[in-house]
Amino acid sequence: RVGVATRDADGEWTVLTGNQTGALLLDYILSQKAAQGTLPENGFVAKTIVTSELGALIARHYDLHVENTLTGFKFIGEKIKQYNASGQYEYLFGYEESYGYLIGDFCRDKDAVQACLLAAEMAAYHKKEGRTLYEALQSIYEQFGYFEESLRSLTLKGKDGVAQIGRIMDTFRENPPKQVAGEQVVLFEDYDASIAHDLKTHQPSPINLPKSNVLKFTLSDGSWFCLRPSGTEPKIKFYFSVTSPDAAETTRKRQQIEDEVMQEVEQIQ
Repeated sequence: RVGVATRDADGEWTVLTGNQTGALLLDYILSQKAAQGTLPENGFVAKTIVTSELGALIARHYDLHVENTLTGFKFIGEKIKQYNASGQYEYLFGYEESYGYLIGDFCRDKDAVQACLLAAEMAAYHKKEGRTLYEALQSIYEQFGYFEESLRSLTLKGKDGVAQIGRIMDTFRENPPKQVAGEQVVLFEDYDASIAHDLKTHQPSPINLPKSNVLKFTLSDGSWFCLRPSGTEPKIKFYFSVTSPDAAETTRKRQQIEDEVMQEVEQIQ
């Protein structure tokens, strides 16, 4: 895993999130390949379902295919193997919000050595162009919209904890929220049932991924939140990703969505 820090508009050091670093690296790779005329028409970018959609927007700006996978870099590695064998798509970049990145397809897991080298090259490029990584990130936001993410975890130990995690998942699965923070829920994805429910058309569609006990809710403005019990610890994780055209509004909305969802969780007995 790799962490990156940069000076913000006030000259203070700020640590970038995995989503932010991933977006910067992806933007750098694709923009440089496009400028050099080496961007393949059949390129693809891979990210996990709990990773920000900013990377998907950047990739689609270059008319590239985006592959969403379950959490865990092994699933990105699986897609690399699949498309290398079929020749359908050429791998360009893969990442997850938890600070994992992979540039070359000769490795099938997150690789901090590659990521460190690319991050240093990227920082040097932006410095030569007269901007910091923070300023480069703001330029991306201005083009694609502002994004802000957060992660909340509830640790629930023992037999009672397992039961409580089950009740939380069952409640959201059986009674999905229709509205959060004033925004309509337009898509409800149940990765255990492998079904995506379009709440506007009321038409279900299959999710072509391995079954996993994950629920994801997408709002009308493109924001989303996701519930995922940990597979290794007695906890349940709540992922939040919010987008809007304004930085301050994005922060306000992210806090409101997070507060409303966690308040709902606290009421489940």
